[in-house]
Amino acid sequence: MDYRVIVDILTEYIDEGIQVVDRDGVTVIYNDKMSSLEETKRDNVLGMPFEDAYPGFPVDNSTLMKALRTGKPTLNKEQTYLNQFGKTVNTINTTIPVEKDGEVIAAIEIARDITTLTEMSNKIIDYQIERNENKSKIVTDKTNIRKYTFNDLIGEDKEFKACVENAKLIAKNSFSVLILGETGTGKELFSQSIHYGSDRKNKPFLAQNCAALPESLLEGILFGTVKGGFTGAVDRPGLFEQASGGTLLLDEITALPYTLQSKLLRVLQENYIRRVGGVKDIPVDVRIIATANESIEELISKELFRKDLYYRLGTITLNILPLRERRKDIPILANYFIRKHQNKIGGEIIGISTGAIEKLKSYDFPGNVRELENIIIAAMASADGDELLREKHIAFTCKNNYRDDSNNLILKDESLAEMLGSIEYRIIDRTLKECDGNIAQAAQRLGMKRQNLQYKIKKYDIR
Repeated sequence: MDYRVIVDILTEYIDEGIQVVDRDGVTVIYNDKMSSLEETKRDNVLGMPFEDAYPGFPVDNSTLMKALRTGKPTLNKEQTYLNQFGKTVNTINTTIPVEKDGEVIAAIEIARDITTLTEMSNKIIDYQIERNENKSKIVTDKTNIRKYTFNDLIGEDKEFKACVENAKLIAKNSFSVLILGETGTGKELFSQSIHYGSDRKNKPFLAQNCAALPESLLEGILFGTVKGGFTGAVDRPGLFEQASGGTLLLDEITALPYTLQSKLLRVLQENYIRRVGGVKDIPVDVRIIATANESIEELISKELFRKDLYYRLGTITLNILPLRERRKDIPILANYFIRKHQNKIGGEIIGISTGAIEKLKSYDFPGNVRELENIIIAAMASADGDELLREKHIAFTCKNNYRDDSNNLILKDESLAEMLGSIEYRIIDRTLKECDGNIAQAAQRLGMKRQNLQYKIKKYDIR
């Protein structure tokens, strides 16, 4: 069988660039995708030694040559170089040495073109920084921005009030804070309240969701960039510098890529940052508040989160109760949301009936306070002509079948954690089925972020 023919056919139907060099660095395979990626004719590369095919690229920096020289693979390495016509090419490469009888006889490189992605990422970084600079200016000028203080933390539950009082004490120092709580419990409200209750209240409060951006983009936004550090890079500060003197909220800290966790740990330990591509250490004075809505201990056991970073962030930890554990606050919050949205929605709603309150109390609120607010808004919009929200107006995001007629939980011979996990699994499983597997739609109905739902789906192996 002529395996070379098979290999040639396979490489032409793969959507990544493929290049193979022999032990002498001469290219023996160079597919059409790689030719298109580099805008170079195959005849100018095939059968050519590497240094002749890429005269402007240092041989020592080539992952192909490194694989031949060291026999070690290189995984997902970003490379920037000029092709034969002087055009800049940005790729992410995986390079694997080929061994026979203990000797490296070839090297295979698989390249993915990220030139367009890099250009787009730089534009996004520019926009994000400009947006945060404007936000920082607005916060400093105390105009036109919704700022949350401890007065916005509504509730009479004893444990919840103790949590608020604890947060007020935390606001008096500048230590980093880790806020733990399910989605929708009000972690950002607590974060802003701590900032605006501290000596830093007249300085910037900036926030970044760690799950919202890819690693390469997030690094530039957090730490800033240096001109010439990589293709298209310019001198610009990151969020740590922009928030200097104030507070930086890192939302969903568990989604922070592992490599960036070590950089964050250094900031916490040394109080300085180094921009991407830079060599200069820049001192920063920033209070870090991090939030998480999943078990960090579980991620540590899977080596997805650094234990030392967790201990550093968790010096001061705030645990926010889910709404199902503070049901006595449901009437207070429901009436608060009615007052809050009266002018926006219109109508004659002035309160909520006892029956509607009891119906709300029978629900477990997987989306917590945020979900309760959305339910109240929807009820107000449907209560045409009524002065009170009634039981018939209350529609739940997820139908609650986990209580009996006397509103008591159906107990099983399980631990509390197992019971809650079982309930969470069934809610997510059924919601996904009702949404025909549409994760974005299911996440919206559950009051969760898409990334969090994807994590839960993986955790419970829901198919």
